[in-house]
Amino acid sequence: MSTEIKFYKDRVAINFLAKDAKNGREVYDAMDGYTAIGVLSNQFESAEEGIEFVNEFKKEVPCVSVGLGAGDPAQGIKAATIAANTNPGHVNQVFTSAGYASGALMMNKDKTTKINVLMSPTGVVGKVKINTGERSCKQNDAIIDVETALAMLLDMEADSVKFYPMRGLEGLEELKYVAEASAKMGVKLIEPTGGITVENFSEILKVCLNAGVEKVMPHVYGAAINKETKETDVEIVKDLFNKVKELV
Repeated sequence: MSTEIKFYKDRVAINFLAKDAKNGREVYDAMDGYTAIGVLSNQFESAEEGIEFVNEFKKEVPCVSVGLGAGDPAQGIKAATIAANTNPGHVNQVFTSAGYASGALMMNKDKTTKINVLMSPTGVVGKVKINTGERSCKQNDAIIDVETALAMLLDMEADSVKFYPMRGLEGLEELKYVAEASAKMGVKLIEPTGGITVENFSEILKVCLNAGVEKVMPHVYGAAINKETKETDVEIVKDLFNKVKELV
């Protein structure tokens, strides 16, 4: 079975977490497969442990998103290593290790896994912060033009912008600029992340779609998780999928 991300009408997927493989399968089915289910690398002591887990997880969920864990800057190499050995479908990367991930996937002849690149809002439209790596995040902020950051993303043979942390609607105008620039420069996927809820989901998705970017995959994490069971709530998933259908 293909691990490639499926997009509803070739435009939208949603990235969710799941408590376990069973919950992941429930979410996957509720989205008719238009999703990537997150497995966070920061829960593993080693890449080897993560590889074993993801390979087992994939028996239930075809498309896995190997994540960092709240943009954890220390997880870039581990996440890339897990992805390179499991063909998950999607891997999250800090800006500085995206090139490593690209090379690792190429060496393993993985042509389907999409790599996102974490760049952060700055409070200034048209500028992003790119020092999101383990060492660079401890230095003075590297704030550059969005277009330069996107060109660097393409230089690294990555596929997508992970715009995080958006803090919900707080970063909406910055997101709009990044999405429009992505459309112009040929970056085909954007992934708004951080503070996305059932209430603001449609507004955030609409901004990306109207900008003309080819594909959008919002990350909806905490807002979809049942606080008691710790599972991603299938009814919330269905509600969000209906919102996608209304807009696409």
